[in-house]
Amino acid sequence: MKLRGLILLVLVALVLAGGCATGSRKGTDKAVVSGELKQWHNVVLTFDGPSLSETAEANPFLDCRLNVTFSKDGRQYVVPGYYAVDGNAGQTGAAEGNKWRAHFLPPEVGVWTYVASFRYAKGIAIDPNATAGKPAFFNRATGTFTISPTDKTGRDFRAQGLLRHVGQRYLQFAHTGTYFIKGGADSPENFLAYADFDGTFDTDDLRRPGEATGAKFIHKYQPHVEDWRPGDPTWRNGKGKGIIGAINYLASKGMNSVYFLTYNLNGGDGKDVWMWTQPRERYRFDCSKLDQWEIVFSHMDRLGVAMHVVTQETENDQALDKGALGRQRKLYYRELVARFGHHPALVWNLGEENTNTNEQRKAFAKHIHDLDAYDHPVVCHTYPGQYDQVYEPLLGYEWFEGPSLQTNDTHEQTLRWVQRSASAGRQWFVCLDEIGPSHTGVKTDNDDYWHNDARIKHLWGNLMAGGAGVEWYFGYNYAHNDLNCENWHSRDHLWDLTRYALEFFHTRLPFSTMDPNDELTTAQDDYCLADPGNVYVVYLPAGGVPELDLGETSATFQIRWFNPRTGGELLKGSVASVTGPGKAVIGQPLEDTDKDWVALVEQIKPRQLIPPGVQQETSMH
Repeated sequence: MKLRGLILLVLVALVLAGGCATGSRKGTDKAVVSGELKQWHNVVLTFDGPSLSETAEANPFLDCRLNVTFSKDGRQYVVPGYYAVDGNAGQTGAAEGNKWRAHFLPPEVGVWTYVASFRYAKGIAIDPNATAGKPAFFNRATGTFTISPTDKTGRDFRAQGLLRHVGQRYLQFAHTGTYFIKGGADSPENFLAYADFDGTFDTDDLRRPGEATGAKFIHKYQPHVEDWRPGDPTWRNGKGKGIIGAINYLASKGMNSVYFLTYNLNGGDGKDVWMWTQPRERYRFDCSKLDQWEIVFSHMDRLGVAMHVVTQETENDQALDKGALGRQRKLYYRELVARFGHHPALVWNLGEENTNTNEQRKAFAKHIHDLDAYDHPVVCHTYPGQYDQVYEPLLGYEWFEGPSLQTNDTHEQTLRWVQRSASAGRQWFVCLDEIGPSHTGVKTDNDDYWHNDARIKHLWGNLMAGGAGVEWYFGYNYAHNDLNCENWHSRDHLWDLTRYALEFFHTRLPFSTMDPNDELTTAQDDYCLADPGNVYVVYLPAGGVPELDLGETSATFQIRWFNPRTGGELLKGSVASVTGPGKAVIGQPLEDTDKDWVALVEQIKPRQLIPPGVQQETSMH
């Protein structure tokens, strides 16, 4: 093995000799800078380097390391780069070439400077030592580019900026300062097992009882081809319309997040998603496939659909390095971050129903943060009943941002981890990402049009506990389930019900300043979110006429009602207003009083006197 290693190093040195021993041809090699060169837009740097291939003896993924440092006014971002074969592999299908690439998400306008570090040695890609190995080709290449303000508006994440964990219950967009509540799809978890991606196929019959059983299966999303629009991206002569159309549809329903695995081999469900050149390979990556993933992810950015990147699942979380943070896992994480870490709205998930050790989870989270210049939040999904085992040791840990809940006790568990993380001194954002039982989840509209349990117990249960939103799992006893879902239209009304809740929170509430206060009402099964003395929201799962404790204030409060089943405007109820202090009966809506309703109780502010000649601004609501 020592002789083989020596031979490999010699081969690498010979391949790289054109660049080589003293550095980067005096540092004169500059990158080709592409992209729109605007704040929060993807800036792409492409360098000419050694001509290699995905299968070359000198492994371009493991034995070469590109890092690029971007700086402005004392701020620095060190971004890992990657081997990009011919620089256009998503369209050409190429597996060899001399292009090396890095992405940058500029957080500020103005002039930015970049400096490249390109070095080679056996295994250097996972060596954290900046001076390890030997410099070659464009090492020390430097240049500048000027970033202008973003020209995007609305849902487009390039208009909103980096989605960050800021020590609160909700992630916040850096540019707009607005807070994010998610609503979206947890299924199909093998979303990326798509026939139009290069090198993508089912490696085994799906024989897990009750799941997507039968012949080998791969997604085509044929029902969503009609949702593709002229001008939308495709690759390789028109491929990709099904998956691009699916994202179009989900965004059109007001959803803003998708949960997907990037690795489900080694016993995982589906056995059809991987980043490597072959199912058994762990050190070489399929460049054209990953470029095609990037086309889809960039389209998601434009439509305001966040990436929930689930890096492994329970069946395979011991497969890479036997569960440790070793050579295989480090390289896997590096390629993930290098290729996709520039996306503004992204959450890294350590694993679905994760069974790694506490020490391993902490090591994974820190390692991802060390690689990721933008510190996208890191979460972890776990089995019901293992919350304490997995999450308690992570309370207060500086490199971990929250649980990815699988639960049927949504309100209780959301509230518990919201409060426990706050008490530990590091507030988590708490999302619901799977409801059970696994054979049911969320049924199709044909089987359960009103989705009462999903809406009442889980959607509103999470949000009213201070949760940060939901993604919906589809149970395996129903059509279009967690592995074989081809058509998100199958839950069309579910997306509507979810959108109504998100719109209510964003347009009616200062939710980032409100806290769970279920004890303020006399009902036993309702939920209350409040900024006491100013605004209260009471969710009644089955109607009723509760009393609300207004505390010591003597203010008067207006009462209006929101219908979570139909959305729409606020409605009058049987009681128009109440006045503190103490408890007051808030009444009930004027119809369907045995169904779920939301009461909005807002302090009536005294009108300010407008001096003569001064025009009064019109309220937005």
